[in-house]
Amino acid sequence: MRTITVIVVSFLVVACTTSPLGRQQLILLPEAQMTEMGATAFQEIQREKPTAGPGPTTNYVQCVAEAITRQLPPSAPQQWQLSVFEDEEPNAFALPGGNMGVNTGILDIAQNPSQLATVVAHEIAHVLADHPNERVSTQYATQTGLDLLQAITGAGGERQQLFALLGMGAQVGVILPFSRKQEQEADLFGLDLMARAGFDPRESTKFWQRMETRGNGSPPEFLSTHPSGETRMSDLQARIPAAMEIYRQARAQGVRPDCQPPGR
Repeated sequence: MRTITVIVVSFLVVACTTSPLGRQQLILLPEAQMTEMGATAFQEIQREKPTAGPGPTTNYVQCVAEAITRQLPPSAPQQWQLSVFEDEEPNAFALPGGNMGVNTGILDIAQNPSQLATVVAHEIAHVLADHPNERVSTQYATQTGLDLLQAITGAGGERQQLFALLGMGAQVGVILPFSRKQEQEADLFGLDLMARAGFDPRESTKFWQRMETRGNGSPPEFLSTHPSGETRMSDLQARIPAAMEIYRQARAQGVRPDCQPPGR
């Protein structure tokens, strides 16, 4: 066990970083390793879930996602791969390395491009804030090197643990999604990202309110570790004035995405 732990540690780059909102983070794994983990998880999901394929729905989601990724800083992944999945559960995710997925069910909640941009930017914000790496690093600090090695390599049938480490608990039915603090950061950082891409940040509160009370009146499972509705609304409202300044500057510079929802 000691030998394996030493081997694992030899592949780790120990670093303490700061999140976009100023919180101290423990980051252990190199970016290349996180990219590999993200690619493995994405391939698994693509094998298991049907995709929407080419057409108005995929074009619409692609338009919104590309509008956001075009405005990302140079340090962010520059090549993003998007899959739109035929799944009624309203959900979306982004993974280290630039892979993201959006379920068609999210379009029943998002009433316009800015509301769709809210959730897409939120998920991208998780990646840019190194939340998946932070999860892996925290997990490493509390379990044996062998367990982490199995999660990273997929040995021993640990694919569910891999998804969990990446913060995809609600996406694949395991119990280790992002923390509430990380979700809060993704909300606020995502607000800036969508505004920079020319989407109206005021629509974010409408989107999350609709998520909380979708269809049958109960929030979807993946909101279980998000901030409470009241806390989320308060945090977003406090951030919106600054985000509106970013939005106005972007629009003044000609950043005006023209993404047409299906059927229009």
